[in-house]
Amino acid sequence: MPLLDHFRPPLAGRRHWESFHAQWASSIAAALNEVLPTDYFAESQVHIGPRIEVDVGTFDDRPAAGGGVATAPRVQPTLAPPDLVLPAVFPPTFGVRVFETSGGPTLVASVGVVSPGNKDRPEKRTAFAAKCAANLTDGCGLMVVDVVTTRQSRPLDDLFPLIAPDVSVPDHGPLMAASFRPLRVGETDSIELRLRTLTLEGVLPELPLALDAGRIVMVDLEATYEDARVRSRL
Repeated sequence: MPLLDHFRPPLAGRRHWESFHAQWASSIAAALNEVLPTDYFAESQVHIGPRIEVDVGTFDDRPAAGGGVATAPRVQPTLAPPDLVLPAVFPPTFGVRVFETSGGPTLVASVGVVSPGNKDRPEKRTAFAAKCAANLTDGCGLMVVDVVTTRQSRPLDDLFPLIAPDVSVPDHGPLMAASFRPLRVGETDSIELRLRTLTLEGVLPELPLALDAGRIVMVDLEATYEDARVRSRL
């Protein structure tokens, strides 16, 4: 199925892109779980809002209407005023994480489906790039898929200064899919990049997702996108 514009009318006026991104992440995770080795598993990761502390003092467990067992309220400890309050950004997350299980679940690869928030203000772009860079510096395989048409920034323009400041970003269009494979040969570390420009109404590519120990699985973005469209009735 051709790539649709999920962020502009007429589709944006009648369907929510957040729901489709979540569906696509689920389709990618399901497809990976069909081909991953037995000691690996994939989970979709969708967080519209951050999992952070809410600024409230107490949590009151009230009895249910009509009676019930009363419980004492759980009171948060009182904190001294902070020494410093830092500005921060907690962008939404859509994607898939792959874990290896032999020594307990260990993250080995991630697929990030870019959201408009990841391409918005400079601080949001930097936060997304830093998350991707952290995966790569931990030796995790990484795939980034950008189909957002309503923001003109390009995620690789923010990521490259963090992982390869002396390397120019390869030429590519406003929409893209990129696969990063961390490698160590002898004492030399490197990251392989496979980059594809995406076009509306075009066919999505198949790209490798690097795991640990030199293992690779292929991610068919076209097939998973088609599955998500069918399940979303688009």
